[in-house]
Amino acid sequence: MADAADATTLDPTRTPRPTEGAPAPAARSGPGHWGAVAVGCAALVAGTLAATPSVASHPLTAPAGAGTPHALPAAQAPDPARAQFPLDCGPTPSTVSISFTADLGDGTPATVVAAHCQAGSGTAPDGVFVLTPGQDGHPAVHDTLLRWQEGFTVTRLALRADGTITAAARGYSTADVPRCCPDLTVQFDWSRQGDGYHRTEQSAPSATT
Repeated sequence: MADAADATTLDPTRTPRPTEGAPAPAARSGPGHWGAVAVGCAALVAGTLAATPSVASHPLTAPAGAGTPHALPAAQAPDPARAQFPLDCGPTPSTVSISFTADLGDGTPATVVAAHCQAGSGTAPDGVFVLTPGQDGHPAVHDTLLRWQEGFTVTRLALRADGTITAAARGYSTADVPRCCPDLTVQFDWSRQGDGYHRTEQSAPSATT
């Protein structure tokens, strides 16, 4: 597998099928929990994320063609603002944190999105979804690459020239770690396998200062 540092990536726009693979960390609770997160913890998370670039800025340069993953203009791909994500947000809306638009190699315009429930304080966990055009004009969730119940906050999404979708995220090693303070940095890779994706991941303790 290519090292993530060698990846050719798409610019983000800032904006189901579950994958099989690694075991999930302990899930975080619903939207009510996020409203109760301490302001101090929220500030710590915000400061940590701000200190780490969330996305790479180099455009995908692989040549476009049949079966070749390549970038697409946002106007040619599903609009994530019109999508309904499988998130348990209750009365609160969802928000897209990172996305990119591409033909992932199958000739279908797609938008790959990290989205989460809006929270009054703290950061709710992200799900990662592949959107494709829906029959009713709204985007359809074609694949769920990362379930929000796994408790990760996604900080980067990218596409390698070989069609592998990659992400960097912050997470928790155990349920005892305070929800304000993720202690793991995780690298995810999703490679095409049949009609879906095969997921691999590598995790390491987050750097502390």
